Amino acid sequence: MEGQEQLMLVMGNITKRFPGIVANDHVNFELRKGEIHTLLGENGAGKSTLMNVLDGIYYPDEGEIAIEGKRVNLRSPLDSMKHSIGMIHQNFMLVASLSVIENVVLGLESQGFYIDKKSVAHQIEAIAKKYNFRVDPYAKIWQLSVGEQQRVEIIKTLFKGARILILDEPTAVLTPQESEELFGILREMKSEGKSIIFISHKLNEVMSVSDRITVLRKGRLVGTVDTASITERELAKMMIGRDILFRLERKDIEQGREVLTVEDAQAYNDRGTMALNKLSITVHGGEIMGVAGVAGNGQVELAECITGLRHLVSGHITVEGIDVTNATPCTLASAGVNYIPADRLGVGLVPNLSTVENAMLRKYRQQPMCRGAFIDYGAACTYADGLIEKFDIAVPLKNAPVKVLSGGNMQKLLLAREIEENPRLLIAEHPTRGLDVGATEFVRKTLLEQRDHGVAVLLISEDLDEILMVADRVAVMYEGRIVGIVDAHHVDIAQIGLMMAGAVGVKA
Repeated sequence: MEGQEQLMLVMGNITKRFPGIVANDHVNFELRKGEIHTLLGENGAGKSTLMNVLDGIYYPDEGEIAIEGKRVNLRSPLDSMKHSIGMIHQNFMLVASLSVIENVVLGLESQGFYIDKKSVAHQIEAIAKKYNFRVDPYAKIWQLSVGEQQRVEIIKTLFKGARILILDEPTAVLTPQESEELFGILREMKSEGKSIIFISHKLNEVMSVSDRITVLRKGRLVGTVDTASITERELAKMMIGRDILFRLERKDIEQGREVLTVEDAQAYNDRGTMALNKLSITVHGGEIMGVAGVAGNGQVELAECITGLRHLVSGHITVEGIDVTNATPCTLASAGVNYIPADRLGVGLVPNLSTVENAMLRKYRQQPMCRGAFIDYGAACTYADGLIEKFDIAVPLKNAPVKVLSGGNMQKLLLAREIEENPRLLIAEHPTRGLDVGATEFVRKTLLEQRDHGVAVLLISEDLDEILMVADRVAVMYEGRIVGIVDAHHVDIAQIGLMMAGAVGVKA
């Protein structure tokens, strides 16, 4: 296993530069036959860039790539496909209006104009059966769940003959059950001699599924280790360069005034069915109220109703005694309601605007940024510089679109913009989803700081460990209702699990 003959892939001294940043700085990476090799690092460490070089999306400025001892020149994804490399991106490369069959054969040079759908369907079913999962070959992509769409991506890659599979943050959008199913599929592929590169920043998953781990930090190689020889804490230190606090110190709660009151709220979801069903909840200043529940039980709709993005059909919402039921987002912002949405690029930030422009979205109507009908761009830059320094946001170019930032730095920018408004009520919806351990620690500390400053924080998360780490009380949602509220400091995990399944809880 240790011999050179067992190496499937060698990437030597790979360097890739973009304006203002070196994404990969002379990185070396080796992949053995029949192994699951994790590429680990913070958001923005250069993991995806390195794999995009291997997939032919980027061409390296320096370095070389060899597959089974032969040097290769990968100038496009088609070149990579010809060398049996397939990449499953975090944002799936599927056409929603086409069927599974059509997506699988899309881009195949050998396909021609005519698709033998029956033959392709048989091949798809054979691959699915081999790895013990179901996919309807004739279903449209938009009809499939996220987990099913990911399986289509895997089938598409295997259909094209890939022996090296790259999975970029594959569990970011999966439930824990779907993640376990994926790991089973990967282990089966490994047993067949396929080589798998698993990009991640989730330490527990890395330890569970990997044979070896290569760590990148700020575009440079930190080292490669055998999974069996290292602990999660040691890995975190390799990633971040310092020890990570897996438990945060919390001051005793000093519960203040009632800031948010929701009474008998009813609202529909996008499908026209009842999402909030006579829901009532109160959040005080100086506390973090965690909202737990299985996805799809009304958590998203609750946040949208409080922030003016969705209308109540009945019920009332008040902020510090003022009725803000069905108020506009602008009115709610003026009332001190600030929002960190789960979809940071779709709702929280404007992808094609710069860091400066996104930073001033709350301020552009106010002096000194507003000069009559014009924006004082100098004042906006000064304000953005202050946020960047205070919140340690890594921004290669302030005028570049914000979508080029890493996920962690996007989240820091969003958090900074909302917190600098001195909120009375802060709604944080899945604030650490998709973030590495360092960025996660930063976000959680920031929420606790806001709580200590007397802000009322409503934390909506599907990560129960996160809620129990930072929340003071936990409200459990089931089918659009609060079925129980418990003290997070003296919590019974079994009790929360029962409430998440619909059992009636107790109020604390």
